[in-house]
Amino acid sequence: MAPAEFFLSAGDPSGDNAAGRLVTELRRLHPGLSLFGLGGPKLKQLGQRQLADGGDLAVLGFWEVALRFRFFRKLLRRTVDEIRSHRPACLILVDYPGFNLRLARQVRDLGIPIVYYISPQVWAWGGKRLDEIKESVSLMLSILPFEKEMYQRSRVNSRFVGHYLLEDIPSDYIASPPPLEGTLALLPGSRPQEIERMLLPMLEAAAVLHERYGVRSVVAAVKGAFDYERHTGRFKTHGVSVAYDNPRKTVFDSSLVLCSSGTATLETGIIGRPMVVVYKTGFVTYQIARRLIKVDKIALVNLVLGEKCVPELIQRAATPRRMVGELEKLWTDETCYESVRGKLNRLPQLLGGEGASARAAGHIAGFVGPEGAGSSREQGSRGEKPPDSG
Repeated sequence: MAPAEFFLSAGDPSGDNAAGRLVTELRRLHPGLSLFGLGGPKLKQLGQRQLADGGDLAVLGFWEVALRFRFFRKLLRRTVDEIRSHRPACLILVDYPGFNLRLARQVRDLGIPIVYYISPQVWAWGGKRLDEIKESVSLMLSILPFEKEMYQRSRVNSRFVGHYLLEDIPSDYIASPPPLEGTLALLPGSRPQEIERMLLPMLEAAAVLHERYGVRSVVAAVKGAFDYERHTGRFKTHGVSVAYDNPRKTVFDSSLVLCSSGTATLETGIIGRPMVVVYKTGFVTYQIARRLIKVDKIALVNLVLGEKCVPELIQRAATPRRMVGELEKLWTDETCYESVRGKLNRLPQLLGGEGASARAAGHIAGFVGPEGAGSSREQGSRGEKPPDSG
């Protein structure tokens, strides 16, 4: 029998990272597995035939996506045509819900198993998407512990596999003590539009901390993503430097982190560094989101811990003055700092320990079948297997 061919869609950098680890584990179970679909540099390096440039996929926000509506509509049509033509053994959709859920709806009647790895944030947007997932997705593989009960309650066929970050972050970084002479790490995000919004106010806050306490700051930068020097140049006299392409080491070497909301908050928490989380988006996107979001916390680290362990400064609150105020509490109050660090050190256990990618690959292989053409196909794409969040 010919080696299996899978379709895989991962449209943003964190999804590309997680998908790369998943594919490596899948190839242990399916030697010779070939891939086509959407992804970034890691999937391309693993031999994925890509239907679009990965750099064109990572767009953040309602309004920003709307501006590129024609691009994504054309890409969706092409992707559906490719799936119909190639009839892969399995579709693996990784996060990226704005595109991937639409794709699942359009191909769910082809009888191809649809596995969703890294759940859309249905817990933030309310229950409407749960029905859509139940209708379109054969198997949901979730990575956050609080999603288990939600999917079980909604009778979505799901498994909690744990978080891939625990195998991606160096083991000696996890829940590590801070250095004696640590810096303030600035994590403004990875997409140009979020860096443009967040970097300058972060730098202004860092300059105040340098003036008051001599704190040195390091910007965790992504080479080629943004002209960081355009903003950082005038802050070099305020103890600011830039470190490229190793954000986890920048966090590991820090005592405190100022972090844009996203996966980076969880990475920072797993490493064990107290942080202040900030987030600012476009006006239209924010107005839509504030009417739709149903949770009182947005930072992943707070959602996993089930409490506002670290402060969140959202939209108008994400000012340099407010950032300084929250950072000062952690920098000057050792009791407060250690209390936060103690809570963060619970994260590795809550997130399921190491081995998430292997567990996810095992579930996919078992669901699709040993040769990639497995018995699950006869069940159609709506996942008639009984729900199980184990």
